[in-house]
Amino acid sequence: MKKSLYVAPVAMVSALTLPGCAENYAAEGGLAGAAAGAGIAALTGGDIATYALAGAAAGGLAGYFVDKNDKCDGYNNSRYLDDDCFGTAGYPADPRY
Repeated sequence: MKKSLYVAPVAMVSALTLPGCAENYAAEGGLAGAAAGAGIAALTGGDIATYALAGAAAGGLAGYFVDKNDKCDGYNNSRYLDDDCFGTAGYPADPRY
């Protein structure tokens, strides 16, 4: 039991110190969610892997919808244009409107 209590704070600190280069916080949200889920499991006596997986999924999904800098980041690796670029110089108008 004592070993599992020490894993959660270490995982949380390592997850919060990782910088990201993406235009959203999906990776950071997943890491923080996994650390939070593991911490909750350690405190409540639940299955650490299950809680960490559920936390990672929830954190990754929440972080996906958060834009880091609200600036035009251009096209990503999947060839999708950042929402902040539509209508700016050199980019097309937003086709959704």
